[in-house]
Amino acid sequence: AVVRHLHALVREVAPTPAEWSAAIGFLARAGQACGGRRQEFALLSDVLGVSALVGALNRQPEEGATEAAPPGPFQVADPPGLPNDADIAAGQAGERLRVEGLVTSTDGRPLAGACVDVWQCDEDGYYDVQRPELGRAHLRGRFRTDGGGRFSLWSVMPSYYPIPMDGPVGALMNATGRHPFRPAHVHFRIAAEGHETLVTQVFPAGGPYLDSDASFFVRPSLVAEAPRVEGTVPDGSRMAWRRLAYRFALAPSSPAGR
Repeated sequence: AVVRHLHALVREVAPTPAEWSAAIGFLARAGQACGGRRQEFALLSDVLGVSALVGALNRQPEEGATEAAPPGPFQVADPPGLPNDADIAAGQAGERLRVEGLVTSTDGRPLAGACVDVWQCDEDGYYDVQRPELGRAHLRGRFRTDGGGRFSLWSVMPSYYPIPMDGPVGALMNATGRHPFRPAHVHFRIAAEGHETLVTQVFPAGGPYLDSDASFFVRPSLVAEAPRVEGTVPDGSRMAWRRLAYRFALAPSSPAGR
């Protein structure tokens, strides 16, 4: 199929030898840009909409299940375990954010003891793995839902941020006149016994680039209101924050062999 469509493309475009050589050079530079913490071909797949399409074609969600979204390049395998209401910002600057989640099965039954990994960027658009000077995990953690299927944490509002633009993909984006930005979002990975693991992203409403995500990952169902709230916190002081509340519905695991 790849060869068939490639030949059809070449017949349609009819590139000159110089143009075809330039295309090969682009792919070679993409390969040379890969390594360590960077995967230029994965980035290319994202900005061409292929990653989102592959996910959609392989996703036949149970009715009522939360839509999935890719984990992105900044997920880590073992984030620090934290109690509910912990502050993952660890003193980082930014507008305060409280995240409140409810994890259920698609039938509405709360899922107690679900494992919830959370990670996000800071107010400048950087993840902790991009800032080695921090020395430890920031703006990420692993939580467990309580008996009612709920989890909660304190953080700061994430920012929109650009994809890496210093390589071949950046040249492609510039050549096609596209902006490089991803809208602000918080990542979640939720695992519960007897259910399919959910990896997704939740996007605070009202931010820029929600209708033009450079990676095509925004879904209307994943956009949630984040109103400003003012009230009393557990230490008795009053403060203002943004509240991002979301219900995550997990599909039951498929029977073996299905």
